[in-house]
Amino acid sequence: MKLATIAIFASFALVAQAALGAEPRARDLGVPFVGTPGPLNAITDVAGVTVGMTTLVDSKDPRHIVRTGVTAILPRGKDSVSLPTFAGSFALNGNGEMTGTTWVEESGMLEGPVLITNTHSVGVVRDAVIDWRVRARGADSTGYWWSLPVVAETWDGYLNDVNGFHVKPEHVFAALDSAHGGAVEEGNVGGGTGMICHEFKCGTGTASRRVAIDKTTYTVGVLVQANYGRRDTLTIAGVPVGQHLREHRVYTDDSIPGETGSIIVVVATDAPLLPHQMKRLARRAGLGIARNGGYAGNGSGDIFIAFSTANAGAVSERPLNEAKFVGNESMDELFLGTVEATEEAIINAMVAARDLKGQNGRYAIAIPHEALRDLLRQYNRLATP
Repeated sequence: MKLATIAIFASFALVAQAALGAEPRARDLGVPFVGTPGPLNAITDVAGVTVGMTTLVDSKDPRHIVRTGVTAILPRGKDSVSLPTFAGSFALNGNGEMTGTTWVEESGMLEGPVLITNTHSVGVVRDAVIDWRVRARGADSTGYWWSLPVVAETWDGYLNDVNGFHVKPEHVFAALDSAHGGAVEEGNVGGGTGMICHEFKCGTGTASRRVAIDKTTYTVGVLVQANYGRRDTLTIAGVPVGQHLREHRVYTDDSIPGETGSIIVVVATDAPLLPHQMKRLARRAGLGIARNGGYAGNGSGDIFIAFSTANAGAVSERPLNEAKFVGNESMDELFLGTVEATEEAIINAMVAARDLKGQNGRYAIAIPHEALRDLLRQYNRLATP
């Protein structure tokens, strides 16, 4: 596909992705992650969760190189339009934006989808989500079409003409309307198209974990838009990769602040949890980032949201509702699953990404797979098939 044309990609189901030749994932290279993933090792292992993406790539005007997009996560698929989920959010460092979280914190509920894009497209994406929801359903019980969408961002201005405002409402509609279960594309796709992580090309990544609580198995799924970190601190499965792979760094000037990027983490689970417990789960995403060498520097926007697809009957507008929930003493496995899935989702994003040339001739290389395998082997960390 030529870069000279705007390419709008919808995500594909597992069969279609296989037919197109899916990008390898971190486990395919022998990265030895711990924990038990779900069948897809993706956020869509949580039943009902769907993901859609629009990817925008355009090089026809050298003054306006487009490397951006939109990612949509629908907690209950199309039912997300009218059926909320219990949710909580957390900002590890707040040099970023996630709209709608004031109401999430106040109400304990996520009403509608979660969208992720570039920093300067938050406004148009937010407005488009409202439009999409208004078209999809009638007024609420008060007679109003009311919405405070959750839209998050990371900065892609190194590769993308971020001030060109290339994301349009129709791109948001395409991401929402194409959302599906099954396999999730990773790397240079959706909102992650122009993103860089630890000075390697990065973007969108996902992973999941299955955990047992009182003989019941639950799933925690994570999707990240990773755009943070300096090369020096990159650690993969305990190996100081960034100390060895020193070539083709994005930031070679030591005067540049140590941490200027951001990461958005969306955590989904089918475990029945109350809003304050969702906030506790969201916080644990930061520990997964830390495993890979992220430290939430001053210039970083590290913002997380978590939701539970359980308790569908407890989020109605009835005067009295009842909810089931896991006891606080039994949440440790969910915490651990969130940490592990976040760690792996970031590396999946990095492994799936491909070299990309962008605005003003700037270039970001993908992490070299064989060099990574050699380092894992050197440190006795390469997993055997």
